[in-house]
Amino acid sequence: MIGRRQAVAEAAKPPVAVRGSPLEGVHLAFSHRLLRVIFKLVGEGRPYPEHGLTNREWAQIPPRQIRLDSLITTKAVLDLHSLLAKDSTFYGDLFPHVVRWRGEFYLEDGLHRALRAALHQRTVLHARILEHPEDGD
Repeated sequence: MIGRRQAVAEAAKPPVAVRGSPLEGVHLAFSHRLLRVIFKLVGEGRPYPEHGLTNREWAQIPPRQIRLDSLITTKAVLDLHSLLAKDSTFYGDLFPHVVRWRGEFYLEDGLHRALRAALHQRTVLHARILEHPEDGD
């Protein structure tokens, strides 16, 4: 049996990452919920063939909801100055661009918007989703 002081000290510790995760054993200062919310994978580059859509053609695709945890990013690095800037979501398309290829959803453009949604503890995002013509499914 543990004493009251020890119980209070244990409760005050930040949570530890889930066993088997890349962060196993690391004390986390944020909610366990956030671990489940972000992205399916963090990728680098676009694995799918070039689709050739212009911004005008992207604008013709109606936005729809997609879960953040089903997205694979195509950028592994982002600029925090851009993320935290007040006008970071002012320029460009209002909706992120997602490409569905071989059953996976790749976040082609809009990483900063997706991260802002995650920071606000949202689990879904409105995005324009292109069904790649060379899907292969």
